[in-house]
Order: sequence, then structure tokens, then C-alpha cells
Amino acid sequence: MVIRKKPLAALLIAASLAVGVPAAYAKEASAPPAQAQKAFDNKIIKKISADNMYNHIAHLAAEPRVAGTEAEWNAVQYIEARLSSYGYETEIQPFTFENYYAPKVAVTAGGEALSSSSFTYTPNGVVTADLVYAGLGRASDVESMDLAGKIALVQRGEISFGEKVLNAANAGASAVIIFNNAPGEINGTLGETNDNYVPAVALSQDDGERLRAGLSEGQTISATVSVTDGRIVQETSHNVVAVKKPTQKKKATDQIIVVGSHHDSVPGAPGANDDASGVAATLELARVMANMPTDTEIRFVTFGAEELGLVGSYEYVDSLSQDERDRIVGMWQMDMVGSRDAGDLVMFTVDGEKNVVTDLSAAAGVRTGTPLTYGQEGRSDHVPFYEAGIPAALFIHNPVEPWYHTPEDTLDKISKEKLQETAEIVGAAVYRIARPDTPALERSKVAPKPVEYEKIVGGIQ
Repeated sequence: MVIRKKPLAALLIAASLAVGVPAAYAKEASAPPAQAQKAFDNKIIKKISADNMYNHIAHLAAEPRVAGTEAEWNAVQYIEARLSSYGYETEIQPFTFENYYAPKVAVTAGGEALSSSSFTYTPNGVVTADLVYAGLGRASDVESMDLAGKIALVQRGEISFGEKVLNAANAGASAVIIFNNAPGEINGTLGETNDNYVPAVALSQDDGERLRAGLSEGQTISATVSVTDGRIVQETSHNVVAVKKPTQKKKATDQIIVVGSHHDSVPGAPGANDDASGVAATLELARVMANMPTDTEIRFVTFGAEELGLVGSYEYVDSLSQDERDRIVGMWQMDMVGSRDAGDLVMFTVDGEKNVVTDLSAAAGVRTGTPLTYGQEGRSDHVPFYEAGIPAALFIHNPVEPWYHTPEDTLDKISKEKLQETAEIVGAAVYRIARPDTPALERSKVAPKPVEYEKIVGGIQ
């Protein structure tokens, strides 16, 4: 959808009626065009280039950037070089993580090969034995069963996959087959490594029910479970950090703002929107703000290994001293902010409550022409900051595009209008804090007064 903007004065007056802008904003909205052109937002907005962001995405999305790979390292170097070229102090922050490589799996039962899938963290092994139906695999289901040396056939439901495997293993099972309780494939995890696990695989609902029916009729069914080539490897990823120190040193607030995104992608996906778009917006805001007068420290950070469980952002937050955590007044996370096929821009917080980041951004959205809503969602790099007591929000278009986490997440699906929209809002909100003619923000207070904005039901769609 192409976003066409109305004249500034008319737009802000209309927005004030729609979302209940406080008197201060209503007055700002009615300012004559000449005065409006001097608004502090324009110092940022007029310099933002959607073409620059698009070009960054074109470079980054030339190939998947899976954490720990050479392609991700190439992206890290590109990002650091761009930030350095803008004059920033930069740091490439390495960290190690465990990467799980899925095994090859195969299942035969009664002489028939069945389609199967693996569970993350299942151990390798090849087991041939008789099948025994073990219900839902709860401790109460298996406590009186003789599973020694057998393969336990277990239905999905009630408890985690890992618990099912441990319960069956504790009862003597040599392998476990878990079948679905609904149509479709199981894409599951055992949660973590455990020396007590036995090889585990997944089957469809139809195949599992057929095996269960045969066992209930008294058939003896021999099966083979094969799990091979799964492995856990220690690998290295990186965060990229650029710091803009206050230019107004005599008036410096001693506060910190963080603007973030993640540069890795999932295997097989070029990640144009997820999240080269967020990285591109981060780079463009860093360029725009490089020479702007500020009284607040701004850190532009791109995180590695987000797709593997927010690993990079947890590493970054863990690296902060308590003093730094106390001085961070807000964290803006941009993740998937450029797809033409996604919905409207939404702000998500971990607890579903408004905070200084959402308040300032909602106000910026009214001023720039995109009134915002907010909701509750984790699943991105704002989470570790929230858990450290730092106000944070995720900016994402919702619902997400159909190409999410697929090879179709490519440059041709990117909307320059949506990139511009997000960069304008985040840039205007951040500069509202960082510009030298505003008082310092107290973490426990919200200033300036927020506009009214609505909460949506549910998380990311």
C-alpha cells in the first residue's frame, strides 16, 4: 500500500481529532506552514532517504546471513564499515553460541517407510525394536509399563516433547516416536541437550493413529528409528555497536538511547525484510544523526543470532554495566519494517503496557502522519532490554508478510514507503530526547505528554 501524505497542518489537525492529541500537540498542528517547516522533526525527516535504505537491503539480502556463517560475517563488516564512514566510534562484539544442526531421520514400521521429522536436540542413534503405545508419555502413563528395549509410540499433547522422551527413557525405552494430535507436520524441540534423552522422531497424525490402531488390535509391529548426523557446534557471531557521544558536552544529560535491529537471517532466506530492512533503517538513522547536535548518547546496535533465540541481544545487555543499564532511557528495536505485503506499523512491548518508547513514538507518528497502535509481544531483541528494566519496544508491520522466513523474502518485496514511514517515526521519537533544547527524560516519567493511542488484541499475526 502506498502511503500518500496530506499537507502537514491538515494532517496533524485530523490526527488530533482521531487520536485525542493533547493541547500542546493541537497547538503544534495548527502552526502555519512556514513555522511547521522549522519543527525539530524536519531536521531528521528531511534527511532520511528511502533509496539509501533500499540500497543497503540490496547489498545485505544478496544471500542468507545465517548466524556463524561467512555470509553473516560479511554483513557485519559491511555494517561496521558504513557506521565508521559516518564518523562513529564502532565496535564489533564477538560471542560464541551453540548451533544445532538437524540430523537425518528415517522411520520404518511393519516394513513400511514412513515420512518423519526430527526434534531439535535429539541424540543420534539407530534402534530396531517392537513398538509399544505409551499414551501421552506422561509419567503416570509409563510407570507400570515394560518399555525396556522397546520403541515407545507417544501422542502429542499435555506435556512437552522433552518430558515425553525423558519419561519413556526412564521407563527403559530405547527410542521414542511422537505422532501429531492434529493434521500437519511436527516441527518440535526437546528444549535443550540432555544425556538421558534417547533418539526421538515425529510422525503425522494419520501414520501415528494407524500404528496405534494396529497395536490395539494385538499386532506386533517392529520398527526402526534412525537418527544420524545431528550435531551441536560452537560457533561465533557478532554484534556491531556504534556510539554517538553528546555534542553539547556542557549540557550532556548522561543518558543513553539504543536503536537496534538484527542482521542475521534464517537458513535459505535472503532476509530482505527479516531483518535487512531494520538494519537499513538503523544505518540510515545513524547517517542522518551523525552530525546533529545532541545532549544524549545514542548507540546504534545490530545484533547477531537473533533467529537462534535473541542470543546477540542477550550478550549485549549482559555486557552492560549496571551504570549503563541505569542510564539507558529507551530502546527502539526495528524488525521487519519494509515489506510491501505486511500490515500496518505496530509497537509491541513485552508486557503489553505503554512506556516512554511507545509514548514518544506514538506522538511522533501523529506528527509525521502515521498514527500507531501498540500490543504485547516478545520474539525480538527488545526482550533482553525489558528484562533488564529498560523501556523498550519492537517496531514491526503486522500482520507479517506471507514470505516470512522463506526464500521469497527478497528485495522485490520491499516497500520504500514503509521504510520511510518507520525511519521517520523512530528518528523523530529518538531526536525528541536527544536534541539539546529538551530537558532530560527521567526513566520513571514520560515526557512530553503522550497522545492517546489504541491497544490491539493479540500479538504478531
